[in-house]
Amino acid sequence: MAFESAYDAVSWICGLLAAGWMTRDLARVLITPFTLIRAVAAICLLSAAAGLLAGLYRGRHQRGSLDEVMGVGMATCVMALFLALVWPRLVSGQQAVLQAVAGSAMFALLAMLGARYILFAVRQRARRSATATVNVIVFGAGDAGSMLVYRLKREPHSAYRPVAILDDDPAKRRLRIQGIQVLGDRTRMAEVAAMTGATVLVIAIARASGTAIRDLTAQAESCGLVPKVVPSVTELLTGSARIEGVRDPRITDLLGRRPVQTDVAAVAGQFAGKRILVTGAGGSIGSELCRQLHRFGPAELTMLDRDESALHSIQLALHGRALLDSDETILADIRDPHRVREVFDQFRPQIVFHAAALKHLPLLERYPAEAVKSNIFGTRNVLEAAAACGVEYFVNISTDKAADPVSVLGYSKRIAERLTAHTAGQAPGSYLSVRFGNVLGSRGSVLTALSAQVAAGGPVTVTHPEVTRYFMTVDEAVQLVLQAAVIGSSGEVLVLDMGEPVRIADIARRLVAVAAHPVDIVFTGLRPGEKLVEDLLGQGEVDDRPHHPLIRHARVTQLPPEQLSGIDLSADPGCLRQDLAQRAGSQGTDDVGSRLARQAIRR
Repeated sequence: MAFESAYDAVSWICGLLAAGWMTRDLARVLITPFTLIRAVAAICLLSAAAGLLAGLYRGRHQRGSLDEVMGVGMATCVMALFLALVWPRLVSGQQAVLQAVAGSAMFALLAMLGARYILFAVRQRARRSATATVNVIVFGAGDAGSMLVYRLKREPHSAYRPVAILDDDPAKRRLRIQGIQVLGDRTRMAEVAAMTGATVLVIAIARASGTAIRDLTAQAESCGLVPKVVPSVTELLTGSARIEGVRDPRITDLLGRRPVQTDVAAVAGQFAGKRILVTGAGGSIGSELCRQLHRFGPAELTMLDRDESALHSIQLALHGRALLDSDETILADIRDPHRVREVFDQFRPQIVFHAAALKHLPLLERYPAEAVKSNIFGTRNVLEAAAACGVEYFVNISTDKAADPVSVLGYSKRIAERLTAHTAGQAPGSYLSVRFGNVLGSRGSVLTALSAQVAAGGPVTVTHPEVTRYFMTVDEAVQLVLQAAVIGSSGEVLVLDMGEPVRIADIARRLVAVAAHPVDIVFTGLRPGEKLVEDLLGQGEVDDRPHHPLIRHARVTQLPPEQLSGIDLSADPGCLRQDLAQRAGSQGTDDVGSRLARQAIRR
């Protein structure tokens, strides 16, 4: 920095001499050695002061950046003002002081900027490129793309070298970023790849939708390019990835949409210091609920499940040990009303998250009585115990299959929603349900099943070429559940806007495409109780979003628990299925063909 300050001072001295010579003003001035020494000393001190005020010598500006250019300009203006004030006292006899100061300022500004640019360029050229670089096309000339190109150009050992940029925005045509030109939109992908010898396409679009990533990935592969994506904003903020650390598209990228953002401060205040009970604590949703709630510092977090191994796993995840010797873990079955009431009387929870349920659709179609025992009677037991205990907040975990249900799973969860709504009208506190689609990575999810089939060598089985489902991550699902306790009103069902549904066949093809060996895809036909297209809202439910743009609020009709007394668990499965359909408020089961026709009309 001392060298930089000295160079700037010399630039000003040379600028003053050049300006004096140009204006012929130096010929009128008698320069003595004392005057010269005093003037040079003053210029050095004033130049250093101006540079410090502008932050030039304190490492505040990145080399070659716009901030550095503005800093140099500010230092020049400050120095020119200093000279205009003190120069007549330092060197007397000059008649064109302002002209000399202005001329010297222009000379010094050019000299200071020029030297800094040369130093920046020399350092850039001095950076050695990786010995084996891969030519890449960057798709996206926005902030993410610009940052990626900048980092790849500056990274001395980067395995990737940007050779072209593509962007669909016509206003960015012929734009250059770090010397790399935007050569057109996605329609020129194959042409640009052939012209530049690129073998990789990096999708650099901040918050790109899943549809956009799927389309670009498919087009890149058709052009012989390997698709990559930049890390997500979350990965960058948490430090788990860097912008130049491009990676293969994940299923979550291909399904991607903007994640629901929870008001963490409001949620933390809602649960801190409270007694909380989670049923089904060992399941995919229940265990993630426990992990997130544990961070909020509740007074007590009671985890209930009938699976002792699942309780062991969640306690190990929370504390790094799992002795199962504390009241934190409760081994109980929600089917047992006496045991449920006993737990509520002992722990007196203020907040309850009811995540315990049976969820595998084909099994429940075969054994509908089991769905009744757990999803309906079990929910009734928990609701009655919560009402008797005076619970403040009760959140029932539901599913999108409860909207216009056609399966035993859907019927049972719809009835659970209606029971929750009835309790909301009878008991103090807030009772509501949360409805969402398939959770990525949960036990038994379609993605887990497909991945296992690919790993086993196939075949990968898909029910129908056009079957679609809504997907979300387990983190988003739990965020919705937590948000429900904050913004939901008693008696409501909260439904997450999960973007566009995704074809299961597309996911299967994506998994097969990256498999190490050929894998076949086999279509097996829709199973009993399955829909071709899932619904998020049922008939008569209004799409109302009063608090959050991605969370719908709907009302469901109440169902008094007395109306469950006539359910005959020993009845024929077909008759029991029809009975559940009527109690759920559905039109009942029908054949697969008529359902396909009806859903095709909706599509």
